[in-house]
Amino acid sequence: MPFRPHPTLPTAPAAGQDLPLQGLTLMLVDDSRFTCDALRLILQRAGAKLRRAESLEIARLHLNCYRPDLAIIDLGLPDGRGEDLIAELSGQGFPVLGISGDPDGRDPALDAGAAAFLEKPLGSVAGLVRLIRQLTTGVGPIAKGEEVPTPAGDPVALRDDLARAAGLIRAPGDPAYARAFVQSLARAAGDQALEDAVRGGTTPFDRARVARIIEDRLEALRSLA
Repeated sequence: MPFRPHPTLPTAPAAGQDLPLQGLTLMLVDDSRFTCDALRLILQRAGAKLRRAESLEIARLHLNCYRPDLAIIDLGLPDGRGEDLIAELSGQGFPVLGISGDPDGRDPALDAGAAAFLEKPLGSVAGLVRLIRQLTTGVGPIAKGEEVPTPAGDPVALRDDLARAAGLIRAPGDPAYARAFVQSLARAAGDQALEDAVRGGTTPFDRARVARIIEDRLEALRSLA
């Protein structure tokens, strides 16, 4: 399995470290716990607060209570398309970043009004923090002392997402959503074998193959608390 979790995942910024996103509140709308935890660590280390919604419905409930400085919205969600929410928020003047494990999501996200598109797995941490700061505050490049280290992925979050993926693959529900979720997770975790398997997963045999790969990944992570 290509994912190599780190045993410790510190969330607080180091003492004396500058915080380029200090005071900002961001909303992340994404159904993957693995992706959300990775972004939470990045943004907390940069000084921002992150609130998560895993569906369009929950995101809209959040928006009844507060307004984020910026929203990061996944395109494939369990109750609809993220492009709809991107269009709503961008139409109200809020900066929005689209995010997806499918690189073909770039044009739909930008057409819906997203200021930029993030492809999973996330690339440069400094670039992400710089982009968020520019969109929310207009402040320019990050100084060297403000750079944020790349966090290791959370193996417990990965295990939970894999368990969900196993259920989606076996369930008789929406196959397009199940496939998109598993492919996005595979890309975020750097699991090329799983990504390749799900890309061609159109027949019952292929679906069973994807399920077996997921089960192998879960077996390797089952001992985690």
